[in-house]
Amino acid sequence: MNKLIALAVAALISSSAYAAPETYVIEPSHTLPRFEYSHFGYSIQLSRFDKTSGTITLDRANKTGSVDIVIDAKSVNTGSALFNQHIQAANFFDTEMFPTITYKSTRLKFDGDKVIAVEGSLTIKDITKPVTLTVNSFLCMPHPMVKKDACGATATAKVKRSDFDMAKHTPYVGDEVTLTIPVEAIKQ
Repeated sequence: MNKLIALAVAALISSSAYAAPETYVIEPSHTLPRFEYSHFGYSIQLSRFDKTSGTITLDRANKTGSVDIVIDAKSVNTGSALFNQHIQAANFFDTEMFPTITYKSTRLKFDGDKVIAVEGSLTIKDITKPVTLTVNSFLCMPHPMVKKDACGATATAKVKRSDFDMAKHTPYVGDEVTLTIPVEAIKQ
């Protein structure tokens, strides 16, 4: 009888440990948000941000969690130092006045154990708009190098520059921007 009670307690402890929310800290060298847009119809231009921080909380048993991402807007990397300065000006990101871009979730949508969408708010230049990220890939497993649990995902959304007071040169430079956030995060 004592063995049966011990097994029941062990099962309860292990299931409650699984049910607890888990917090993951974003790993910045593998979390480089990027954006792409049409340049006069000639080409699709791709740029990224080189400094990102934040946390992801997952409660997989209850199918809930949160995402909090902070992007250093001054870390924008277009591949050209001159264009980096241009895109940080007041007509675009205005990084002197608004040095960060944030994304804060309001809800995670699950399909089984996988996150498939994140509903939340994107703030650029102190303008906040609802944005739903479609999660194209999602995986949690032990990280082979840091020897801790980790989660990763790639999420995308389409936003309009004009919604964030960055409409300079439209329609020649596309108003629609594809935002892609590849993220890797290590469990704390």
